Amino acid sequence: MPEMPEVEGLVEFLRARIGGLEIASARLAQIAALKTFDPRLDALVGSAVSGVERHGKFVDVAAGDLHLVFHLAKAGWLRWHDALPATVIKPGRSPIALRIGFADGSGFDLTEAGTKKSLAVYVVRDPAEVPGVARLGPDPLDDAFTRDTLAGLLAGRRTQIKGVLRDQQTVAGIGNAYSDEILHAARMSPYALAANLAPEDVDRLYTAMRETLTEAVAAARGRPPAELKDAKRRGMSVHARAGEACPVCGDTVRSVFLADRSFEYCPTCQTGGKVLADRRLSRLLK
Repeated sequence: MPEMPEVEGLVEFLRARIGGLEIASARLAQIAALKTFDPRLDALVGSAVSGVERHGKFVDVAAGDLHLVFHLAKAGWLRWHDALPATVIKPGRSPIALRIGFADGSGFDLTEAGTKKSLAVYVVRDPAEVPGVARLGPDPLDDAFTRDTLAGLLAGRRTQIKGVLRDQQTVAGIGNAYSDEILHAARMSPYALAANLAPEDVDRLYTAMRETLTEAVAAARGRPPAELKDAKRRGMSVHARAGEACPVCGDTVRSVFLADRSFEYCPTCQTGGKVLADRRLSRLLK
């Protein structure tokens, strides 16, 4: 799933290429992807792009008085074309969900792999009209997001820290991959309860969060969409690296499998050497 650093990379890429361009076409190929009906999708046509912004994991393309907002979900992506293909998109027979064309002949497709379709597109007058945007917590790279901000979000939360970091209403933009990386950098168990973190734990977590995300955004900056996924994978220390050696201590990176995903961690760095069992089968090994 694209997370904040990759979405920021997409936003910067689009901002540099489509700012000021007129939207010449907007073609929907997957009807279920469009979550709004008023304004109409074709109301974007004829308007010039005035800005591209990020809200958590949402991309917001402003054009005229409207906003094209989209969330790539688990298997979605953006495919850029310097020259938009002339082929006609056949609904239901292509991974393409939406095609946007610009007056200079360029454009992009929003695509989604797999059978479970979760990619979401909205045409709104205000990004806050998108429910997911309206519910977002603070952005962890915002200048206003301080160590005390994080402490306040964690206070009283009898929830595992892994889940807290992934909760978009608590902190915007962090998903499964970067929560793994942040917790590894903070030397913290994914199962630690947020409410039980000592002040020094919060210090480590805050530093790890800011540094991990800042470095990931820097690695994504300037890359075309086709390169962002590989750049993300190369930058990971533990996520999706089960069975490999931890780059910090050399221990074997382990996985915990849940219903529809898994997470990775280093026992030596994060759990005092204890191996976390699959939560579907048993509890933390004693």
